[in-house]
Parts: sequence; structure tokens; C-alpha cells
Amino acid sequence: MLARRKAAAFAAAGVAPLALTVLTATPAAAHGSMTDPVSRVSACFQEGPESPESAACKAAVAAGGTQALYDWNGVNIANAAGKSKEIIPDGELCSAGNDKYRGLDLPRADWPSSTLAAGDHTFRYRATAPHRGSFALYLTKDSYDPSKPLKWSDLEAEPFAEVTDPKLVNGEYVFDGKVPARSGRHLVYSIWQRSDSPEAFYTCSDVVFGKDSGGSAPAPAASAPSDEDIAAGAGKSSVEHHGHGDADAKTGAEVTAPAPAAETEAGAAGEEASGNRPAAKGGAEKPVTAADDRLAETGGSGATSYLAIGGAAALAVGAAAMFATTRRRAAGRHGR
Repeated sequence: MLARRKAAAFAAAGVAPLALTVLTATPAAAHGSMTDPVSRVSACFQEGPESPESAACKAAVAAGGTQALYDWNGVNIANAAGKSKEIIPDGELCSAGNDKYRGLDLPRADWPSSTLAAGDHTFRYRATAPHRGSFALYLTKDSYDPSKPLKWSDLEAEPFAEVTDPKLVNGEYVFDGKVPARSGRHLVYSIWQRSDSPEAFYTCSDVVFGKDSGGSAPAPAASAPSDEDIAAGAGKSSVEHHGHGDADAKTGAEVTAPAPAAETEAGAAGEEASGNRPAAKGGAEKPVTAADDRLAETGGSGATSYLAIGGAAALAVGAAAMFATTRRRAAGRHGR
């Protein structure tokens, strides 16, 4: 009898931490990259990490290896917290200061590019793990020289398009903006700052207004990765399911886990109060509603931790009750 009691107590006690482990093992993660205009890393991933076609993407692989391209949707800083300009050094904007992506910072005038025109444009951002947050798009100045390392001073001081919680359509965030007039080769720099975490994501999209006269020969057209491309490369990605790998020495980019609910709510409130979350601008779509939020937040929200803990607790209680019932039945049989 004593042995049964000990076994039942041990099993019941062991279920709770096991349940918590099972229900909270997968971290909430947000990943993605610009697909219109196509980001530099997305274009090179689409060409094929092992044998890219363009000279620029070959150079990127030579400088940083193939893993950066397999991790095309993970150019991030885990603790950016709205301070991207203070954290990312000049010359390292496209890699977000992360050494793994150093090949993306190569100053070249032949990166695969997208055509762009002044005026209204619909932007698309592929979100392999969507989350709430704000997007800010910056365009290079007229004086931009693609053959030199990209600096913050090469970008206009203010974003030309901003949006908070744009709508999600077929796995892509879609929002509108008004593109300023330019000519020749330029670059669109995007910052996706999450509002439920200090994490931010970054992209460099090479664009051409009118005729490309930046190099000796026109650069190849950039293409976004298809669903088939993404599926084919998923097995070699280090960011899809398990975070971002080792922390980067410069930026502290590391595995991104969901912040505690209290911290998340406080951070969101602080962003609103400080004005770090830009309001919708440039004909942006309406913010995500509560109903839309359940669809978009595949990585979970601040409530996820509570649900996981509550579910685990319920599971533990149920298991304990089951063991107690089993013990009573066993005692009854021996009593007879």
C-alpha cells in the first residue's frame, strides 16, 4: 500500500513539470523578409544558397557562407527595443550588425534588384511567423552610392512609409506607401519592430528607378522565394523552429523567446507613451482587429504563457485525480 502511495504521488508530482515542458517548449518567434520590393537576402536565397546565379549573391556566399541564405527570414536583433539606429553600426545595416549576414553588407552596384517608380506602391512582406508590430521603410538619398558601404546618413531621416499591424494576406503583410521620386539605383531599408517583444527585423531591398546605370551591366532582376523554395530550404534553416542560434557579439541577437506577459504589456504601453510605435501612414490598411489577431499571431501573445500554465496545471490536476482514483480502486480490491 505504501509503495502504491509513493508511486502515485511521484507520478502526479512529475506530471506538472512535464506538462509545462510540453506546452511551453516551442518559443514564440517572428520571422520574415520583404518580398516587394524583394530583399537582398530573399533574392539570393531564391537563386539557391549552394549555387547562386548572380555575381553579387556568389560574393555574399563567399563572404558569409550559405547558412545566411538558408536563414533568409532571420536578419534580426532580439533586443532592439526601438533603438536600431543606436545599435547597428554604419556599414552593417543590411546584416543588422550580425556577423552571420556580413555578406549582405558588401558594397556593390550589381545586387539583384526590383524596379520601382515614384508614387503609390503596395508593399509586401513575407511573414513566416507573423506578430503584431510596426513597419518603417526608408529610402536612400539622391546622393546614395551603392559602391560604398551603406550608412545611416545615406537614408532619408524619416521613413516614407509607416504602418502598424498591417493586414496579413496569404502569409504576407500588405500595406501601401507613397514612394518619393528618384532615378537610377537606390535601396529601400525596412525595420519591422515587434510590439509584443523588443525583437526587430531588417531588410535591404535593391531597387532601380528608370534605367539602371549603376554598373557596367544591368543587374539581374530580383525574384522572391516561392512556397516551394521556402519548403525546400526549411530543412537547413536554423531559425524556423528553434530561434536564431548563438548570440551575436555585437548586437546580442539570440534565441527569441516570448517575454513574460507583464513585461510585454508594460513594453507595449511604454512604446505607445513614447511614440515609438508609428501610426498608420501612406494609405495603410486598418490595424489588425481582435478577430484578425488570433489568425496573425501564430507565435502566440502575452496570454500564451497563461494558457500554457493553466493547461499544464489542469493536466497535472487531472493526472493526480486519475492516480488517486486508481489507488482507491486498488485499496478497495484488497479490502474485499
